[in-house]
Amino acid sequence: MHIGPYFIANKTILAPMAGITDRPFRQLCKQLGAGMAVSEMVTANSLLWGSKKTLNRTNHEGEKEPRVVQIAGSDPALLAEAARYNVDHGAQIIDINMGCPAKKVCNVMAGSALLRDETLVGRILEAVVAAVQVPVTVKIRTGWDTDNRNGIRIARIAEAAGIQALAVHGRTRACGYRGEAEYDTIAAIKNSIGIPVIANGDITSPEKARIVLEHSGADAVMIGRAAQGNPWIFREINHYLATGEHLAAPSLHEIRGTLLKHLQAIYHFYGEYTGVRMARKHICWYSKSQPHGAAFRKTVNQLETSTQQLVATRDFFDRLIINKELAA
Repeated sequence: MHIGPYFIANKTILAPMAGITDRPFRQLCKQLGAGMAVSEMVTANSLLWGSKKTLNRTNHEGEKEPRVVQIAGSDPALLAEAARYNVDHGAQIIDINMGCPAKKVCNVMAGSALLRDETLVGRILEAVVAAVQVPVTVKIRTGWDTDNRNGIRIARIAEAAGIQALAVHGRTRACGYRGEAEYDTIAAIKNSIGIPVIANGDITSPEKARIVLEHSGADAVMIGRAAQGNPWIFREINHYLATGEHLAAPSLHEIRGTLLKHLQAIYHFYGEYTGVRMARKHICWYSKSQPHGAAFRKTVNQLETSTQQLVATRDFFDRLIINKELAA
């Protein structure tokens, strides 16, 4: 799949997730097979661009191409300005958020709330495409609610405006993350336009990825929550799509090593205080399926320094490795 001049080498893409898809996590997922990774959304409000949070979100140092930044807002002129700002700071693809169902986003008529106003959608897409020389993509949902599934019309508006790829989460805004994703709707959208379509929603395994690709005809799948604590899902899906066979699950040794490197990258990126707090959720996700994980999480969430977190995490996985070897 091509997005503008950028060739996406496989069919797996890391979805944008607020507070999660920071540079350390994007880099890790790319190393483990994600063909592309989308940043956390950056607001179109220029008053916030100097904030530490926004500066972190626009930091792409050392990141493998293509560097994709998602922007969010509802004003065409402000979104165009935000696109130019992010391109000036290293973005190679601009993605527009028209899919987020969060109330705080929709309450300001951004994210998936935009789907209710097709005229505004067209104005936004045209303004952003005209503002930058890099490819522009958009992420949408299937509609506002189950009585207003206008994803096909939005997709055609997007293609006419010059959008070069479309990601579709297979639920309406009203559905949030409830119920099953609508792959039939994604298939209908794919059949209605000629630009690449990326399917998103409930893709949690290699088998599910293949089913969704075959059913929808999509060009790629976008993985979100299933990658939390499991960045290996990208290489597993890639291998299964290529061979029809399953890769072995990562060993405890690999999980330990990957997590410790991930934590160190988080501390380096955010600094000690924020890094420790950002690391907690990742430690919880990595340990969620492990024996005695609940007790470990309760302990590690109370630790206040990076050294304490690293030692506790290493000790936890060391004990798991020893217990497994003794049981063998």
